[in-house]
Parts: sequence; C-alpha cells; structure tokens
Amino acid sequence: MAAERRVTARGRNAMVVLLAVNSGLTDAMGYLALGGAFSSVMTGNMVLLGLSIGSATGALALHAAAAVLAFVCGCAIGARVAGTPAEGDPVWPRPVTRALSLQAVVVAGCAVLWWLAGGRPEPFEQLALLSLNALALGLQSSAVQRFGVSGLSTTYLTGTLTTVVIRLASGRPLREIGHSAAILVGLVGGAAAGTLVTSHARLWVPVAQLALLLAVIGRAVRDPEPAPVLSRG
Repeated sequence: MAAERRVTARGRNAMVVLLAVNSGLTDAMGYLALGGAFSSVMTGNMVLLGLSIGSATGALALHAAAAVLAFVCGCAIGARVAGTPAEGDPVWPRPVTRALSLQAVVVAGCAVLWWLAGGRPEPFEQLALLSLNALALGLQSSAVQRFGVSGLSTTYLTGTLTTVVIRLASGRPLREIGHSAAILVGLVGGAAAGTLVTSHARLWVPVAQLALLLAVIGRAVRDPEPAPVLSRG
C-alpha cells in the first residue's frame, strides 16, 4: 500500500508540473500579445500597476489591474469549487478535477475569442483575453492548493524557489526538492514554449493550453480515486 501511495503522489506531482507548464505558456502569451501584463504572476502585475501609475501609462495600468482582479475572482471561485485541504483527503481529491474542468471551459472561451481575432486581438480583445486567462489561472491556483502540500504550486513560485534554496543550503537531500525543482523547470519551459508559439504560430497557442489541461483532467478522470491517506506529501 505504501508503494502504491508513492506512485500516486508521483503521478500527482507530474500532473502539477504540466499545470506549471500551462502557467508559463499562458504568462508568455499575456506578456507578448495581451498588453504586457501577466496572467498568473500577480506580484509582477502589482509592480507593473505601480510603475504604470507612476509613469502615467494608462493602458498598462488597466491591463495589470484587470489581471489582478480577474485572478482574485478565479481564486475565490476555485476555492468554492475545489474546497480546502481536509483530514482524510485522497492524493487527488475529486473537487480538484471539477475546478480544473471549469478552468478548461474558461480556456475554451479564450480560444474562441483568440481565433475570432485571428491571433492578433485588438486592445479591447486583449483586455478580455487577459482577464479570462487570469481568471483561469486563479482557478488553477486554488485547485492546486486543495492538495495541501508544501511547495506544490503552479502560480506562486517565488515561495517554491525560496523553499528549494533553503533546503539545499540546509544540506537536505535532493529527493526532497525534486518535485519543486521540476515545477520551476516546467514554468520556465512553458514560458519558452509559449514565446515560440506566440511568435511563430499564434493560432496554436490555445491548442497548447487546452492540450495540457485536458491531459491532466483526462488522467484524473481515468484513474480511480484512491483510498484516503493520512499524509498528502
């Protein structure tokens, strides 16, 4: 049973890495094609908001503020759908899948708007797309928090990086930071892929987003929910 649980936890961690890839890809899309703001990096957006206010850059201020507001709304909705960690939770609670499925619906709406704009949205369309993407990643962020596992995040990764560095500096074994390091690599890789796709094959950006999400949802639906465990880490 212990070995089975470890395999299930590894599978969950791999799925979370895919979600981090989606975050990086979506952030690259937002920064390059949707007005220069981020879809998940709210610390960066708040800094951009302050900079734009200080420099009287109205368009950037509007985009950064809209992204923050939409992300907050997504987090709130995701918290209601996915719930919070509870004693006896399985490694992958079913409400997480429901929240990610709702995220996929939002991303599908983004895809339709993106394709209608031919991959080159006008300013108003950029604002709408950025807001929808931020809403989607807010949902994702809350869904992943349901796991209740320290260092397991797909959007707030400054904390993940800090945890990795602290554990390395403290002489902890590499196996303790493996999944966190994989998430960081996934985010960077997703941003690199998002940059390439946005620059050279714009119409395929939503396909990549949906493919990542559906791969995770499909795995969660296909695998039966395991018995409750005492530790989700």
